[in-house]
Amino acid sequence: MHESVADYVAEHPKMAGVLFTAMLLLSQAAPVAANAMTADPGP
Repeated sequence: MHESVADYVAEHPKMAGVLFTAMLLLSQAAPVAANAMTADPGP
């Protein structure tokens, strides 16, 4: 019933690029979100 990611990508080769792009965007967006949430108390 549950197939692995490798099996899914083997059956749907075009999804490899989509998954790669999604992971790339998430890896770049996480630090931006973390920096936006930091408190800056000021002088």
